[in-house]
Amino acid sequence: MAGKLAVAWPGVLRYLAESFPEQFQKNTTMPTRFRLLPLVLLAVFFCVSPARAENPEVMVATPANPPSHASAMTIAQAAVLGVVEGLTEYLPVSSTGHLLLAEKIMGIGQAPGLSADEAERQKNAIEAYIICIQAGAIIAVLGLYFRRVRQMLAGLAGKNKLGRQLVINILAGFLPAAVIGLALNKYIKAWLFGSWPVVAAWFVGGVLILVVHYRGSGRSRAGLSLEAMTWKMALLVGLWQCLAMWPGVSRSLVTIVGGVISGLTLAAAVEFSFLLGVVTLGAATAYDALKHGREMLAMFSPAALVTGLLFAFISAVAAIRWMVGYLNNHGMAIFGYYRVILALVASGLLLTGYMH
Repeated sequence: MAGKLAVAWPGVLRYLAESFPEQFQKNTTMPTRFRLLPLVLLAVFFCVSPARAENPEVMVATPANPPSHASAMTIAQAAVLGVVEGLTEYLPVSSTGHLLLAEKIMGIGQAPGLSADEAERQKNAIEAYIICIQAGAIIAVLGLYFRRVRQMLAGLAGKNKLGRQLVINILAGFLPAAVIGLALNKYIKAWLFGSWPVVAAWFVGGVLILVVHYRGSGRSRAGLSLEAMTWKMALLVGLWQCLAMWPGVSRSLVTIVGGVISGLTLAAAVEFSFLLGVVTLGAATAYDALKHGREMLAMFSPAALVTGLLFAFISAVAAIRWMVGYLNNHGMAIFGYYRVILALVASGLLLTGYMH
């Protein structure tokens, strides 16, 4: 199967990375070298799997030992989580909420007979996995917006004034989340990483999208380009981004709304949301990998991690390509309806006991 994926990949990527709508074409592309990424990931896949197999003691799950790689997550489940992550990370529907829902529906990590400490380690490992596979979606943005990334690198080298300003704006947008996230991360995970808080955020967010849309503000309107954005506007978007620390709210949603409110066009707000996400999600991924990476690798095999990253990358490319085209001609009402319906369905599953 890996051989078929390697052969088919260039054609799949050419389809996914076809030109965006006109206003995005100058800043979005997928360099040829990014086609090698899945091949590299597949190589890692086959390197780490035999190495892990040499340690059979980690394959046994007992109440005194957290669930093993074999029982904690299958490759198919990892692929599903990767697809869910990639499709929802940059859509205004909340990737974290969808991943928590998918994890509960598939029963990942719900091993019986664990002590309180083992259950806590298991919870940390699952949450770290959900956050770390965001790296696949991050790589997708770096590839699709490579020209913009190259412009920022030139700005850092003092060769591009607009690129330097964009770097300043992204850092200004990231600052509030960095400060508040580090201060409240422990409490957020303890209080808000549950089913009902996510469902509530889905519903409220969906209703707000529909209210804004039907008041006439949901469609694209006049505003400033990304090049005209100031650091104060970026800081405002960063404050909006902090609302997304509540799982289910959607970082993409609040940063796009914040960008439009600050004075950007919808297209510029979407692009800034994507670029800001690279730094924000990258920092969150690095933080959780350093803090809970050992627990994550003790529970999930490297093969499962690579699978999640690979499928997150592929599906994120498809989702971004679709979203920028859709928002060019439509408002965000479809996402409002989706969130409300999903919240109602999830509520039904919780109330009937199908999902806990």
